[in-house]
Amino acid sequence: MHVLVTGGAGFIGGHLAKHFAREGHNVTVLDNFEPYYDLGIKEHNVDAARTAADEAGSTYELKQGSITDADLIDELVADADVIYHQAAQAGVRTSVEEPQKVNQYNVNGSLTLLEAARRHDVTRVVVASSSSVYGKPENLPYDEDHPTTPVSPYGVSKLATEQYARVYNEVYGLPTVSLRYFTVYGPRMRPNMAITNFVSRCLHGEPPVIYGDGNQTRDFTYIDDVKRVNGQLLTDDSADGEILNVGSTDNIDIETLAEVVRDEIDPSLELKYGDPREGDAEHTHADISKANDLLGYKPMTDIREGVSKFIDWYRDNQNWYDPLVRLS
Repeated sequence: MHVLVTGGAGFIGGHLAKHFAREGHNVTVLDNFEPYYDLGIKEHNVDAARTAADEAGSTYELKQGSITDADLIDELVADADVIYHQAAQAGVRTSVEEPQKVNQYNVNGSLTLLEAARRHDVTRVVVASSSSVYGKPENLPYDEDHPTTPVSPYGVSKLATEQYARVYNEVYGLPTVSLRYFTVYGPRMRPNMAITNFVSRCLHGEPPVIYGDGNQTRDFTYIDDVKRVNGQLLTDDSADGEILNVGSTDNIDIETLAEVVRDEIDPSLELKYGDPREGDAEHTHADISKANDLLGYKPMTDIREGVSKFIDWYRDNQNWYDPLVRLS
């Protein structure tokens, strides 16, 4: 198949592009290379996917441009069988500072893509949504019927995106699936995430810093589980028109997460605490029974195993990935 991955030089998009290229599919990646974090990481994502394509005998094409460029989107969608829509302005805190920018990319850009997909009758559009749509929990774990009251412009933008996808399925018959990701982590993840910060500081002999009291809980999802469910949706129509949680087997409070990282690297380090960050949800925990019922989704990596894998990868790639090494 011909697979289009928007945001395909980013963390999840890069892993998806590499996965589909390695499976022998022809992959086109669109990314605007927004300098939200070090672009060298995106370049490694591109290299990894391109190498996978070369080894598999498939094709990999990179297009640099914006999801809001209607002419470019129309050109790329016209050649695609299935679209994985990962492009977005990421970051809860960024959205608090620049809500209009987030709306332009995440909502207007998504609508541009969906309209092109409708015109060209693509097989399926898989949309990256987020647990940020839930906001303050009325009960945990979140199921998909839980009220959606996001507490950040980012969460609002993701809610709008998945609702547009649902409407395009119901009104126009465009096969769409929206996946509500719960804090995805793993190799080549964004360097400003909690796990990355904890690992980097501990490897440099510095204590991990927790923002808030550490009682916040998160459902962390390892990238391999995300790749597996996206790969299934390339040909599986069982979830068309649906919105699904994609989470893990358990959740963990941030203080315990910091301790898990610290204990594996340097148990002598003391934890530090800073002020809580505006717009962050207090708790996330996924009920994945719907994804299990429709797709047989079963996450395979718990947080302790995943953290251990990530630390091993980090050590092997510290020379180009670690921000403190790059800046030295």
